[in-house]
Amino acid sequence: MENFAASVRQAEIALRDLFEPTPLQKNDHLSAKYGAEIWLKREDLTPVRSYKLRGAFNAMRKIGAGAAGHFVCASAGNHAQGVAFACRHFGAKGTIFMPVTTPKQKIDKTRIFGGGAVEIVLTGDYFDQTLAAAQEFARAQGATFLSPFDDPDIIEGQATVGLEILSQMDGVPDVIVLPVGGGGLSAGVTRLFAELSPSTRAEFAEPDGGASLQGALLAGAPVTLPAVDTFVDGAAVARIGALPFEHLRRFSPDQVHLAPEDRICATMLEMLNIEGIVLEPAGALAVDALRDIPDLAGKRVVCICSGGNFDFERLPEVKERAQRFSGLKRYFILRMPQRPGALRDFLELLGPDDDVARFEYLKKSARNFGSILIGIETTSPENLDRLRERLEAAGIGHRDITRDPVLAEFLI
Repeated sequence: MENFAASVRQAEIALRDLFEPTPLQKNDHLSAKYGAEIWLKREDLTPVRSYKLRGAFNAMRKIGAGAAGHFVCASAGNHAQGVAFACRHFGAKGTIFMPVTTPKQKIDKTRIFGGGAVEIVLTGDYFDQTLAAAQEFARAQGATFLSPFDDPDIIEGQATVGLEILSQMDGVPDVIVLPVGGGGLSAGVTRLFAELSPSTRAEFAEPDGGASLQGALLAGAPVTLPAVDTFVDGAAVARIGALPFEHLRRFSPDQVHLAPEDRICATMLEMLNIEGIVLEPAGALAVDALRDIPDLAGKRVVCICSGGNFDFERLPEVKERAQRFSGLKRYFILRMPQRPGALRDFLELLGPDDDVARFEYLKKSARNFGSILIGIETTSPENLDRLRERLEAAGIGHRDITRDPVLAEFLI
């Protein structure tokens, strides 16, 4: 059997035709926060702002991409951009299938990276429909379908991240934190480390709404999640790849840490506001998981920041979700008496740091009471707890709907 590390070295040498190794940076803020030596592997700084270019390039290189080659993929984001960039590099033809619902910004970036080498096909409202169309097209055209993670050459290409880390560090890390979607990156890096740095402990980070690795480890085989929260779009995968799981099945479910989507938003804002680092939700997974990983004190820890393809039109949503997670913003439905001065009486209950961020009132002429939807922002979670106490003392009926999954979806 071919030595995996040697194959990864050949992939890394070839990859230098595209870009230099991404930085491995010690982060003083996170190091102080966790009492450890925290390093960030900045995959958000590749030419396509994610590690996906590595696998796409390596798969095409090993197949022998060129003017006669035709490659097909299905993706709504980073894999599409990596395939497009690699097609342009090799002069190969690419057909990239994307869901109709893909944001225009991602479509435009994919088209730019591919230049004249790629054609983009928008089809399907959901990714499964897009995937089926891409695979059928590849069969009909005799083209090569490039999986985003379930392919040995893709896994080998993603493993070059780990090889760069080992060459950039003086020594080896005690812990490496790997974000998980389909499993290609984590399978490649852990397989490489098993050969070159067996003392390094692997920890994995998955979005709470897409825990495909944890589900597979608990079941002993890949399982299809009944539902997936697509907010962390770079890692929200319903079923981990079969091949990546063969390399990951040796790990314990306790090594997989689930990151709540709202908490990831808080981490994204922390990295942006304090460090000036723009991370997409999947790119922030490894950093976010640090708070859940035991026994970090004094350790050398590497977090892989897997991508930075963040559309700033999503920033208001990220800020909103971060505030809700941090307890700095809550939404209430108030039951107010329909009399003059009732609203003024309520406003006098607000504290000096409480700000009304949303207000909707529907007067019911045939009732003695009306309902108000109100959003309150403040500077400390305790302020909102005190506001609730004042509402109760004043006899104003209220219901906190901030985390009500049904009402929040329709009203907030």
